[in-house]
Amino acid sequence: MLAGRRLAVASSTALSSKFSTNSAASDKYKILVVGAGSGGLSVANQIFDRFASAGKSLNSGDIAILDANEWHYYQPGWTLVGSGLLSKSTTRRPLSSLISKHLTHIPENVKSFAPESSSVTTTSGRSISYDTLVVAAGLQINWNGIKGLPQALVDSTSGVSSIYSYDTCDKVWSDIEGLRNGNAIFTQPAGVVKCAGAPQKIMWMALDRFKKTSRANNIKVDFYTGMPTMFSVKKYSDVLDDLRQKRNVGGHFQHNLVSIDSANHKATFKKADNTTTDVDYTTLHVTPPMGPLDFLKGSPIVDDSGYVSIDPATLQHTKPSFGNIFALGDCSSAPTSKTAAAVTGQAPVLTENLFSLMDTGKISSAKYDGYTSCPLLTGYGELLLAEFKYGLKPKESFAWMDQSRPNRFFYHLKKDVFPTAYWNFMVKGKWFGTNTIFRPSYT
Repeated sequence: MLAGRRLAVASSTALSSKFSTNSAASDKYKILVVGAGSGGLSVANQIFDRFASAGKSLNSGDIAILDANEWHYYQPGWTLVGSGLLSKSTTRRPLSSLISKHLTHIPENVKSFAPESSSVTTTSGRSISYDTLVVAAGLQINWNGIKGLPQALVDSTSGVSSIYSYDTCDKVWSDIEGLRNGNAIFTQPAGVVKCAGAPQKIMWMALDRFKKTSRANNIKVDFYTGMPTMFSVKKYSDVLDDLRQKRNVGGHFQHNLVSIDSANHKATFKKADNTTTDVDYTTLHVTPPMGPLDFLKGSPIVDDSGYVSIDPATLQHTKPSFGNIFALGDCSSAPTSKTAAAVTGQAPVLTENLFSLMDTGKISSAKYDGYTSCPLLTGYGELLLAEFKYGLKPKESFAWMDQSRPNRFFYHLKKDVFPTAYWNFMVKGKWFGTNTIFRPSYT
């Protein structure tokens, strides 16, 4: 996946001319970060710390974060909420409380990009210029992409829910607990989604809950996925499909949910041959289609698919004249899964390359190998920890264990360790993926 996409870095002289000697000018910042999600907060703090560790400290306010959201969400926690393991109020905090004092928070969103002049325009019409730009804007959930879904989600009698929003994740648990008999259907669309394992995580948890409360014999569980297999990495997919068959879960592949008739509890799926099939449901968990954000689509910094076009190894923009632009996380074109774990692998590489570019006019030797992780809950007290890199090749942290086999240790990492690490380390720029709290060095 990396072949042929190495960015030819512009000359030191040309790049150096882009960087101002100070950020005193109004609405001009050395580093502008678009988005204050897990990627934006993590990398903004890591960049500040990297300059300080090199004895070249930035001034307070040299780094600005653009984001108009009131709340910051720990989205991986919504599966735990839907499983009855967590209160949803613990998965969000006021965004302002997470912005470090040395960072400038601009509570606005971007309307357009002007990379030729190294500036952006906000939705209020404000022009903000930068020396370097980091885009960490996330992914858009297209709730309207399934006919009838928005209406069904707000109807308490529809039986339709989703772990993919703060407002609906607790409805998942309510629907699971309220189901006594019938058909429980769980869906996953084809294409890019946040944490591609999450659609089946909640299915496994629901099934286990049905068993533990003596309801499983009266409830038929089915998985309808637009994908051809249970998971993209064969090692884990084979185990999950075997688990599906042993637990009598129906598998319906290359089936995309296209509409919901909540009044009659019917779901319509489009199959690979473009024909449709109607399915009766009692409870329906929906993973909506997702894609790039509207304000990114058609902008000069994205590829044909609407994602910020970056070299997958350096995370620097693929266009040499836009060499002062970087991106990470869900909004980037890096061909890896859209997960918080991917961000932990990307942030240190981006930080090192941005620091080197601003310091020397050239990027460093730091390379991102595509590392990502999907902690796949398969029931209460068990979890399969999928870790892999570019090429869908496993890259596992616990080599002495068989990570394709669910176990309790991994379950407690997901349930108890990861949320604490997220709030106390990751959003503060103190978590470095498989290196944990130790910033990797690059030579």
